[in-house]
Amino acid sequence: MKAMKRSTLATLINATLFSAVAGTSFSTLAADEAPAAKNNQLEVIQITARKRVENAQEVPVAVSALQGDNLDAYSSAGMDIRFMNAKIPSLSIESSFGRSFPRFYVRGLGNTDFDLNASQPVSLVVDEVVQENAILKGFPVFDVARVEVLRGPQGTLFGRNTPAGLVKFDTVKPSQEFEGYGSVSYGSRGAVDFEGAVGGGLTDRLSTRVSVLWQEKDDYIDNRAPGFEQDDVLGGYTEKAARVQFLYEGDDFTGLFNYHTRDMDGKPIAFRGNAIKAGTNDLVDGFEHDVVFHDAASRATQQVESQGASLKLEWDINDLTLTSISAWESAEIYSRADIDGGYGFFNADDPTAPMGPGFIPFTSESADGIPDQDQYTQELRLSSNYAGDVNFQVGVFYFDEALTIENFSYDTYGATPGELNGYVIQQQDTKAWAVFGSLDYTITDDLKVTAGLRYSDDEKEFSANRTLSPAGGGALFLTENPSDDHVSWDLSANYKINDEVNWYARVANSFRAPSIQGRILFGDEVTVAESETVTSFETGIKSDVLDGRGRVNATVFYYTMDDQQLTAVGGGANFNRLVNADKTTGYGFELDTEWVLTDNLNATFNLSYNNTELKDKDLAVAVCAQCTVTDPTFQVPGAFGPEDRAILDGNSLPHAPEWISNVTLRYSREVADGEFFTYADVSYRSEINYFLYESVEFEGKPLTEVGLRAGYAWAEGDNEYEVSAFVRNMFDEQQSIGAIDFNNNTAMVNEERYIGAEFKVSFF
Repeated sequence: MKAMKRSTLATLINATLFSAVAGTSFSTLAADEAPAAKNNQLEVIQITARKRVENAQEVPVAVSALQGDNLDAYSSAGMDIRFMNAKIPSLSIESSFGRSFPRFYVRGLGNTDFDLNASQPVSLVVDEVVQENAILKGFPVFDVARVEVLRGPQGTLFGRNTPAGLVKFDTVKPSQEFEGYGSVSYGSRGAVDFEGAVGGGLTDRLSTRVSVLWQEKDDYIDNRAPGFEQDDVLGGYTEKAARVQFLYEGDDFTGLFNYHTRDMDGKPIAFRGNAIKAGTNDLVDGFEHDVVFHDAASRATQQVESQGASLKLEWDINDLTLTSISAWESAEIYSRADIDGGYGFFNADDPTAPMGPGFIPFTSESADGIPDQDQYTQELRLSSNYAGDVNFQVGVFYFDEALTIENFSYDTYGATPGELNGYVIQQQDTKAWAVFGSLDYTITDDLKVTAGLRYSDDEKEFSANRTLSPAGGGALFLTENPSDDHVSWDLSANYKINDEVNWYARVANSFRAPSIQGRILFGDEVTVAESETVTSFETGIKSDVLDGRGRVNATVFYYTMDDQQLTAVGGGANFNRLVNADKTTGYGFELDTEWVLTDNLNATFNLSYNNTELKDKDLAVAVCAQCTVTDPTFQVPGAFGPEDRAILDGNSLPHAPEWISNVTLRYSREVADGEFFTYADVSYRSEINYFLYESVEFEGKPLTEVGLRAGYAWAEGDNEYEVSAFVRNMFDEQQSIGAIDFNNNTAMVNEERYIGAEFKVSFF
């Protein structure tokens, strides 16, 4: 592994931020809660989904927002960004790296590829800066004001790689008012979380805000492999993050500087060999969450460092606003794990050699790393603020990324266990630019239309250099230089039926630029997926009902995707390949509701249905080594004999549940000089396929998780206090949520029940 680099400037900034709060670090996300609704009505949710501040009910986009109590409860006490999984219609999130590499899926569209060069069709934007690399997308969520999820193509204003949708985070910004908060929580397995923020005016024009996060969890998973026994070897982490912002507010000018950093040192997700019972999708009898049987657990590690800075400058010029956003992001990671999830392997020369659990065809201990990644973006846009019927936005965007990826393989049972026996280095330079425009036209007081257009140009220069092969393939150097351009567009209309009900319709087109898969440890080919394009049709109703005490938003949609980029992950040959599917279709509906049931009881209910289907009679991929494939198959010659291929035509997309549902209830009542509250949520997602092909073992069961939070809040002097207890996955439902298919029925399992308590103080 190459030592992770950190510039002298970054080291000094990090040391300053972390040491300043070492004795009084704070935890657990507390969103900038919106003001309480008056007269028991639901609050008006203001969003920036179209780069303007707008009422969410009047935006012709399927968008859901998390803020206030919901965001606070979901993300509290050590949760990483995956807390949003199944909490919003049509959104699911998973990872085979644990906390560091989330993969997003919207309306069934996502990417299962675990390579560090994998692109995703769901874009993540934090404080108006796109987070392109998957490692950047794992930045901890803390001191966040609002999360917006935009479903459907967002290719006009947000550009490349948004054919499925967009997840948008807005952190709490500095203000002239002195305020802050701090919280500490303690939970299962020795988890301790500190979080907080403080900010206020430095001068009449300049304000600042400093936010920090410190999370720790002990290793708690025991290794019981014979000869490798070790207690408390996996499952823990230490996560530190900070953000400092400065805001200057002039008469017609504002400037916002943002610096953020992350340092995570922990263990990767636990891979569990043969944890799925053959011929079923059940976990094996006697499964224990805190036990593994590894022969390389002692060498497992995951280290992530990232940092970035952005400068947003905004000028008001009469009825126009000129905005410039300059940003830099950088990430480094090294993650090493026992991928086969077991110990030993089948040795034909010594059939009695120990192995387990179950049959282990061969060992697999590997690592992936990013020693260097730098992303630079620049956006310049001009927006009108006219009082008349026409308004517009126009802009230019530039993206430049330099990325280095290392792939390692280790000999678990050689003369020196853990010795390097395979190495590949990938280099990729990406440059993209775009020009875009959007026009809003008010036809009548009740009818508004919007049209958008964007031209994007994308180019990559890539090389993969294998200097050491674990399979005896020898040295190999390969290059690819794909490029493409595309015109994205959208057309939408919003019609106000009355003061409470809006109807909207939207048709949109977007694309994902060419992708490259160059992880050639076990293969001799770099694969390239051509650009995918999508055209989506949707219509819906956004309504406030019951005199403002209820909100019902409903959408139906249909999309067709041409040349969808897919990853054939693993298979018996343990080699990832990119392919393009001729056509993919999807359709469904989304229901998003909020209710004030009584003066003391609020509720939300969300539901989505997604049906996806691959349509390509010629598309076939390699299948698992030991599972029960249910797709039609045929055989092709392979390096070690005939290999099965599964025909994918008619299959649904992987990690694409048909049903997602979420229910929350919040009850509060005044008690003494404070307020007692309890918050419950239930999330559900239906069964999913882990891979492109379908098999019995690798169909994830439906998953239901229940959370509960209860506490007491009171005010004293200038401070507000809150103490609470909480539980996640209340009924401790345990099942596989992902798998490794090239070796044995290796599973990844959802988090066990988590119980904790939290104390929080807010000061003004």
